[in-house]
Amino acid sequence: MATIRKRGRSWQVQVRRVGIPASTQSFPSKSEAVSWAKAQERESRRSAPPSTRFDTDDLTVGALLLRYQIEITPLKKGHVSENCRIRNIVCRPIAGVALRDLTSGQFAVYRNARLKDVGPDTVRRELSLLRHCFEIARREWDIPIAKNPLHDIRFPAPGLPREERLTEESARTILSVIGTLRNKHAKSLIVLAIETGMRRGELLSLEWKDVDLQKRTARLRDTKNGRPRTVPLTTRAIDELSDIERVSKKVLPIYGNAARLTWERVRLKANLPGLRFHDLRHEALSRFFEMGLTIPEVAVISGHRDTKMLMRYTHIRPEDIGRKLARIAEEAAQPLSR
Repeated sequence: MATIRKRGRSWQVQVRRVGIPASTQSFPSKSEAVSWAKAQERESRRSAPPSTRFDTDDLTVGALLLRYQIEITPLKKGHVSENCRIRNIVCRPIAGVALRDLTSGQFAVYRNARLKDVGPDTVRRELSLLRHCFEIARREWDIPIAKNPLHDIRFPAPGLPREERLTEESARTILSVIGTLRNKHAKSLIVLAIETGMRRGELLSLEWKDVDLQKRTARLRDTKNGRPRTVPLTTRAIDELSDIERVSKKVLPIYGNAARLTWERVRLKANLPGLRFHDLRHEALSRFFEMGLTIPEVAVISGHRDTKMLMRYTHIRPEDIGRKLARIAEEAAQPLSR
């Protein structure tokens, strides 16, 4: 089976077969890498002895996952993180279990063991991946699995949403730190994340042809859910975009890994080691609500189609609500005092 991963500007494929040394090839594009991996898999099936070619008695969970990684994962938006997830799973004892010996109870044991090392949301994502893998195997690969073993186990309850917010002091510190960055595009990335609520990948894929400063909008064509959306821009976002030097068709010509490393340096210099880049999206959406925008208006900006998920991203400060209540009470009392 094959593992596909990004290495610099190329895509590397490593094919592993039982009893045969691993072979590795690099390609300039992901599509070429996937095509080569599939060709290798077809060749492996053709060269297998007839007596064992369709024998699933010794097929393991790990082998099933590796086929899923080749055929299904590259088609997903989140293929990078899913590849990491698969690599984690195939290192666990469950990967070596043959399908003929597999029970739902073994996945319950896997769940309980993982919960000792990682959070419930991570375990839920791993179990969801395994469940989908078995559904594909049953429905599309003609693998004789009578019942999906993941259907009979409990998934961990979702973890509590993060409530990380930027205080005025921490916001000033971050702005001060990014002002010293040599890469001005990296500085703009952080400012625009706070001002627009866009994800890092969305900002890095944004092109100048999709930015309209007159209409105060930015059109996102490459989004997490695959649905394009148009994001209205704040005055601060427009000022930042106006200051960016146009050296590429991309608004922010930065590689994803460079953006990640820059953020690591920024948060350490700002002494905010627990702050994630994605928390800036939470901060932006919370600020939009504090400005008085309605749920539908904020959903237009964020791209959320589920109100419950949008509210998980929103963390209004209780003290701000307290000041608002005091202001309302003061305004209501003014006519009585005249």
